[in-house]
Amino acid sequence: MRATFTEFTEGTPFLPMAGRKGPDLTAAGYHRSEWEMCGDAVSYDAAEVPEDGRVELNRADEAAYATRVLVRRPEAEDFSGVVLVEWLNVSGGQDAAPEYTYVADEILRRGHAWLGVSAQYIGVEGGDAAVGLGGLTDGLRRHTPERYGDLHHPGDAYSYDIMTQLAEYARVPEPGGPLGDLRPTTVIAVGESQSAFALTSYVNGVHPFTGAFDGYFLHSRGAGYLPYDDRGRGSDISASLFNGPVRLREDVDVPVMLLQAEGDLTFPMGFAPARQPDSANIVTWEIAGSAHADVFQLGEFAPFVDCGGPINNGQQAFVLRAALRHLLDWVADGTRPPAAPPVEMIGGEVITDAWGHARGGVRTPAVDAPVERLVGAPLPDAQPICMLLGRTIAVSRAELERRWASREEYLGAYREATDRLIAEGFLLPEDRDEVLADARVGRVEW
Repeated sequence: MRATFTEFTEGTPFLPMAGRKGPDLTAAGYHRSEWEMCGDAVSYDAAEVPEDGRVELNRADEAAYATRVLVRRPEAEDFSGVVLVEWLNVSGGQDAAPEYTYVADEILRRGHAWLGVSAQYIGVEGGDAAVGLGGLTDGLRRHTPERYGDLHHPGDAYSYDIMTQLAEYARVPEPGGPLGDLRPTTVIAVGESQSAFALTSYVNGVHPFTGAFDGYFLHSRGAGYLPYDDRGRGSDISASLFNGPVRLREDVDVPVMLLQAEGDLTFPMGFAPARQPDSANIVTWEIAGSAHADVFQLGEFAPFVDCGGPINNGQQAFVLRAALRHLLDWVADGTRPPAAPPVEMIGGEVITDAWGHARGGVRTPAVDAPVERLVGAPLPDAQPICMLLGRTIAVSRAELERRWASREEYLGAYREATDRLIAEGFLLPEDRDEVLADARVGRVEW
């Protein structure tokens, strides 16, 4: 089924943004627009969801929908050919685009197009915030009825086909549509947190039907999955944490890049039981010293979040940019991303080194040349939103002096770690200056 698109030409799109403003789209020559997407979407029935992820679906009923799509695209002459379709995240009760926030710099410098779709019921109709933000929230329809009053969503069971229809449009855009005169060659599905739950269900059950995407970029999923049967309602994201554990099906026929923060392995995301070894089309990176969300994601809002101490200030954003590039190279020419060791665990607990950082995993310079402890897990008894934000723990001057003889020694080790990680493929050469500028020199004053 082919969706139809109508551009919103008046007013301002509504998307609660993370605190980080991100790169300047206008300066980069990018166009922004917002479109109503309409059509009829099918739902699916699953007899069971086995632990190996090999879900067998049957097409069920269909229902009419009208949702919205946000567009950020370059000029045709600057276009890479890649379209990233982000399943917008509704864990806060409204749409958000966390993965765009993390990888926007890489999107713009490479000339990719980005589509953010209000795939789920809560984004359009409103509903309960899953991360303790204070009960029911307005969806687009109630928040701005003069702009979005004609939207309607039949339930999350139809979200999968909405995603498929957007991919089908992106693969063969029609003139005058959201992508203008762009001619894509590659279409990638992107999702973080609950959106990665949803894409887990998509990869395991829907992709074998549709083959709509050339690859998948999943970030910070738990061990569970989004159900297939939520008709007339939004999925219970919190309950989805306890669906499973379910792995990604190993017979998926396109590349899948799975990125997991250290904090995703244990409570509350609890990903560890769904871990799986790398296979022909699945590569997992687990990022030591990182939390489900962090200072980079929250940006200017971070100081106002009371978690009983500073939240995680790790460097996973740089790793995510590198991972996205590796995925696209993998799709384009078969070059696999570098393999990464998992974060080390025993008995469901992360094993730490002498400094207090997780052992194993993808390392960052802030972890390998440390001046503070970066922890994925929150403080005990933290308020719900803080359960996802980890911690940054200051260490004493005496401990720092035992580790570093001088600021010069620290900066040398930090620079060496940066260059090693670039050589290994876990950081990008283009990010070197930004990574070096993120050295925490204020902690080593001698």
